[in-house]
Amino acid sequence: MTGGPELLDDLVVAALALDPTGRISYANASARALLAAEVGVAARDLLLEEPDRGAFDEVLARVLAGSTWAGDLRLVCADGRVHELATSWSPHRVDADVTGVVVLVEGGDTSSDAGLLGHRINRLASVSADLLASATIDEVSAVVTEQMTAAAGATVGSFSLLVDDETLALIGIHGGAEGVASRWATFPLAGNTPAADCVRARRPLLLDGRDEIRSRYPDLESAAEGERSIVCLPLVVGARDLGVVSLSFPGRRHVDTAELLFLELLAAMGAHAVDRIQAQDAAADREAKLAFLAEASVQLSGDLDYESTLTAVAEAAVPWFADWCAISLEEDGRLRNIAVAHAHPGHAYLVEELQTKYAADPDAERGTHQVLRTGVSELIPEISDEMLALTAYDDEHLRLLRALNFRSALICPLKSGDRVLGVVTWVAGEHGRRFGPADLAFGEDLARRAAVAIDNAELHSELRDVALRLQHAVLPERLPDLPDWTTAVVYRPAGRTDVGGDFYDVIDLGGGRVAMFVGDVMGRGVQAASVMAQMRSAIRTLVALDADPAAVMDSLDLVFDRLELDHLVTVAYAVTDPVAGTAQVINAGHPAPLILRHDGSLDIVANGETMLLGAGGGARDVATLPLDPGDTILLYTDGLVERRGEDLDDGMARLIDVCRNRGNERLGDFLQHMIDAVRDPTRDDDVAALAVCRR
Repeated sequence: MTGGPELLDDLVVAALALDPTGRISYANASARALLAAEVGVAARDLLLEEPDRGAFDEVLARVLAGSTWAGDLRLVCADGRVHELATSWSPHRVDADVTGVVVLVEGGDTSSDAGLLGHRINRLASVSADLLASATIDEVSAVVTEQMTAAAGATVGSFSLLVDDETLALIGIHGGAEGVASRWATFPLAGNTPAADCVRARRPLLLDGRDEIRSRYPDLESAAEGERSIVCLPLVVGARDLGVVSLSFPGRRHVDTAELLFLELLAAMGAHAVDRIQAQDAAADREAKLAFLAEASVQLSGDLDYESTLTAVAEAAVPWFADWCAISLEEDGRLRNIAVAHAHPGHAYLVEELQTKYAADPDAERGTHQVLRTGVSELIPEISDEMLALTAYDDEHLRLLRALNFRSALICPLKSGDRVLGVVTWVAGEHGRRFGPADLAFGEDLARRAAVAIDNAELHSELRDVALRLQHAVLPERLPDLPDWTTAVVYRPAGRTDVGGDFYDVIDLGGGRVAMFVGDVMGRGVQAASVMAQMRSAIRTLVALDADPAAVMDSLDLVFDRLELDHLVTVAYAVTDPVAGTAQVINAGHPAPLILRHDGSLDIVANGETMLLGAGGGARDVATLPLDPGDTILLYTDGLVERRGEDLDDGMARLIDVCRNRGNERLGDFLQHMIDAVRDPTRDDDVAALAVCRR
């Protein structure tokens, strides 16, 4: 309020102006008649009995700090009796400075009762509209604590919700003392507090005066000095207990039936708003969890690099599910972090620092190592500051725990079958969710999917290592040095984790003659690599007995029959003879070899019959072609010429065009250039190309 106190002269209600010390500096006629107010007198001594003067001091200090307040106070009137009267307090300002307080006091006649009823009806309408517009629990909390506190004439209002069957959490507070929000962040439902008793009893709790409060709750922290009264109102919807609203009043406060009904209506509206938002949040949470599990499953099943996948999963879980997430795998009885994600990326280092400087005790009866040992999840719905203090090794440890905002935790085993591969930990902070049974089910489901992905990736990695070792053992480290021939080979494995079945070799037959072959086993992995090893070994053995192309191929058909191999195999085999100046070529279902002539021309060795190995055998044609000095025979696998959505003839045409336009580059360099120009870089297949040039 600004302006002089003379503005209050004509008011029907009693009006007082107080200076910063609480002395009366002005009183209108109504104030003098109702309260016997006199200028220069200390208002607290004149108007209040000694037990109620603490309430006066509390309200005066609040208003001098810039707030307004309206509520009932027990005042000594001109007739010498104490009456509970409605008061309204506002700061008096000169420019921006608060220089005093203006107090309006209603006399309690029938007209003021009617006015009070109208005021309450307006409050109900306003609060109802604001609660309907609230979309979050925090918004409901702000409406309840601020508007309900003001409507009731309380100086302190708090809003607490049940987070599990045993715990209440303070969601919001208005007008509380410094530090009270932290001290009462959570408190037990079984504790001896007015709020807990109110929730358990499911009915309002009224405490009129300091003596009653102290007798029933001797350990209760007081909102302010002096007389107090407390009203607690349960938040109930049907059979569901949601929480409690607590109001603290200055002085002794008798709440009549009408006022209690008004407060209960306010609490009921708040409860229904909470119920609505919790139902919406629960539905959205279920939908988000299903979507998350579906997306995580795709990621986990589609990428065998499980470490990067787990990192992506951890990052996706914050901040909607947890404030931070850590995924650790077991190595020699210890846990190694694979992924750490924090809602605030700059804080991820705090998790690393915590786990490095204060590594969890492997023998602890609770925590990550216990979950690793037992394979049983741990759910900690509420972590109080007292729990953190008891857990911390020292002050620095406690600082880290508080900085990471431990308020609720969930630890699930990464379990595949009977094996526990590691653990995943989620932590929610002060304003995050409080993990419950539904979150535990979600966490365990996600952990199982991740564990299966890890197990599959490790198994695949082991099989791939076996296949790679087998492939490296089978493929020649280098081609032989031949006096009459220049040889070159390029092998490009596919850009995937499976091992392919391409194989090749060059064999010196003596007398200048050379046998060469390139083959491809259908399929991938260990089995394909095993068949590849058998094929290369069989061909080399058969060549040592009889290098004739027809004899080698017929014998390979017998090998397939005797060994009952399940894989189909293609192979192109050639024998070159510099004395005869010829190349004999036979083909079993393989892409047609090429002969690149020294004059730039090119021949395609298209055999008439090219039955695959393992397809039942049969006669195959042997093509005999001249091979002059400078001519090159080229054998290759289908990964060179095949492209998705393209006819094979187009790939062959591209290969022929590159070969016809080759320059004078070294044979090995030409093969590299040819593969780069012809191969489909998006196709997931191995490529092998072998060239033998007559000098």
